[in-house]
Amino acid sequence: MTSPNISFNQIPNSIRKPGRYFEFNNSLAVRTLPSAAARILIIAQKMAAGPAPVNTVLQIFDAETAALQFGRGSQCHRMVVDVLQTNPYARLFVCPVADAAGTAATATITITGTATGAGVLDLNLAGTLVQLPVALGDTPTAIATAVVAAVAARPDLPFSAASAAGVVTLTARNLGTVGNSLRASATPTAASVTAVVTAFASGATDPDITTALAAVQSGGHEIIVVPYQASTQLQALRTHLNFVSGPMEQRSAIGVFGLTGTLSAATTLAAALNSERLTGALLPGSFTPAEEVAAAYAALIAAEEDPARPLNTLVLTSVQAPPIASRMTRTEQETALANGITPLEVQPGEQVGVVRAITTYTLNPLGVADISYLDLTTVRTLDYVRRAVRERVTLRFPREKLSERTAARVRSEVLDVLVKLEELEIVEAVNANKPALVVERATVDPNRLNVRIPVDVVNGLHVLAGRIDLLL
Repeated sequence: MTSPNISFNQIPNSIRKPGRYFEFNNSLAVRTLPSAAARILIIAQKMAAGPAPVNTVLQIFDAETAALQFGRGSQCHRMVVDVLQTNPYARLFVCPVADAAGTAATATITITGTATGAGVLDLNLAGTLVQLPVALGDTPTAIATAVVAAVAARPDLPFSAASAAGVVTLTARNLGTVGNSLRASATPTAASVTAVVTAFASGATDPDITTALAAVQSGGHEIIVVPYQASTQLQALRTHLNFVSGPMEQRSAIGVFGLTGTLSAATTLAAALNSERLTGALLPGSFTPAEEVAAAYAALIAAEEDPARPLNTLVLTSVQAPPIASRMTRTEQETALANGITPLEVQPGEQVGVVRAITTYTLNPLGVADISYLDLTTVRTLDYVRRAVRERVTLRFPREKLSERTAARVRSEVLDVLVKLEELEIVEAVNANKPALVVERATVDPNRLNVRIPVDVVNGLHVLAGRIDLLL
C-alpha cells in the first residue's frame, strides 16, 4: 500500500544541512461543526436628530445607545428594544436609513363632554397602556391637554401629540407608510365624557432601501429584519437575499417582516414575494407596531441556534396580545399557513407565540404548488449544511493538489460532516444516502472537483393525527 505524500508549508524539500525540522499544521485540528449563531441586522428609518450616519452599519448592545444614535422613538430605536427584550444576547447590528420626502401618518382622539363624575381615561398607545385620571368638571380641552402631556412623558412612543379644542392629533415620528399600521385607543370611564379615535392614515412614501442593502452586502448578517409591509421594499430585500445567499457569494441570510393588518392583505403580499428566504409573521389587530412584531420574531429566530428545530409555541415577549375580536380563528391560521404567512396566536397568560414558522414560498417557477421550502427550518438547515461542509473542506484542503487521490479524501471529509450533522439530528439517513454522495473530477476543468451531496433534512413534528376507537 502506497502512503500518501506528506506536504510541508514551511520546510522546503531542497534543504541539505543535517537537522530535525518540524513545523506545525493545524488543518486537521478542528473536527467539530461550526457555530450556528446568527447575527441580526435591522434596516429601518432613523430620525433627523439621530447622529448615526445613514447606510452605515453599527453594532448595538443596548437600547439607550440606539435611542441616542437613531432618535428616541424612531423605527430603529424601537426595533432594537424589541429584539433585546426577546433575545437579550442577540448579536445585533443596525443600518439606518433616512426618511424619504414623504408624509407622516396621523390619527386623532376627539374628546367630547365635560365630566359629571370622576373616572379615568384608559389609553393604549401603540402597546403602551396609560391611565389618566379625570376629575369632576374636567373639560374636553383639559383632558386632551393631559393626553398630550402623557405622550410627551413617553418619548419612546412612535408618535408625538398636540391638541386643540379637545382634539388630540397623533403624528408618527417617521415619515412613510409604516406609520399607517400604528394603533391607539381611548376609553373614558368618567360620566358624560366620550372619546373617538380615528385610525392612523395618510403616511406616504417609504425610503428606497437598495442603497442600504448594497452597503451591507459583504456584512454576512444571517437575519435581516425590516419594518416595511410593502412589496417594493420586500422585493428589493428578496433580490438582495438571493444574491448574498447564492452559490457564488454564499453568505446565507433570511429576511423577516411583520404584519398587524388583515389576513387578506398578508396573503396578497406573500404571493407577491414567493421566496424561501422571506418569512412574515401576522398578528392582526395588535397594538404593538408591525415593525416591532418583526423585530421580536427575528430575535426569536436568532435565539434558536439549532436550524432544524421548529419555533412552535415560542413566545414573543415584547408583543402585546390583540383584542379577542381580532384574533385569528383556527381556520384563518390554516389559510395563512397555506399562503406563505406565519401566524402568531395568543397563548395562555395572554402571551403571543409562534404557530409555525414558514416562508413565503408556495409555488415553484412553473406556478405549481410546492412545499419543498414550506418550513423556515428547511432553508436554515440547508444553509447550515453548506456552511459546515464548506468550512471543513477549507480547513482540510487550503493548498491541495488535485490528483487521483484527492476526490476520495474530499468525500471522506464531507461524509464525516454529514455523520456529525446526523448525530445532532439536523440531517438524517446519511448511510442510506451514502451511495449518492459523489465527488468527481470535472471534465471541462482539470483543476476542479464536482461534488453532489444528498441532504435529507430533519423535519419538524408539526402534526400528530390519531384515531380513537370506541369499544363498548
